[in-house]
Amino acid sequence: MEISIFLAQLLGPYFIIVAVGIMFNLKTYQKVMEDFCQNAALIYLGGVFALLFGLLVVLLHNVWVVNWMVIITIFGWGGIIKGIWLIAFPNTVIKCIQRYQKSTKLLTVHLFIILALGAILSILGYFVG
Repeated sequence: MEISIFLAQLLGPYFIIVAVGIMFNLKTYQKVMEDFCQNAALIYLGGVFALLFGLLVVLLHNVWVVNWMVIITIFGWGGIIKGIWLIAFPNTVIKCIQRYQKSTKLLTVHLFIILALGAILSILGYFVG
């Protein structure tokens, strides 16, 4: 339980800051996505970091229970899957990112989901846990 609270306290504010930062600077981050797509080394490094993050979370917190703690586990496995995807299939990643560049609505919906999950994890980690 302690590791769940720690990870909720870590990931909650992280998700909030990233989501709000991108929302307030949407045009800048669309440029960042464009630059990311044009640099194979960045795609590879993004995959390495996502894989590392996912593996760390899963090694520390592979908890499959029917409560809020499973959110952390799902993000860990999501990191592993994303890391593998970025490393093994970089061309498909580029196509996906280009969809986000073209559709600000899709990106905004995604960011609101991340913001909500960040708020939930923060509340659970700092106040409920």
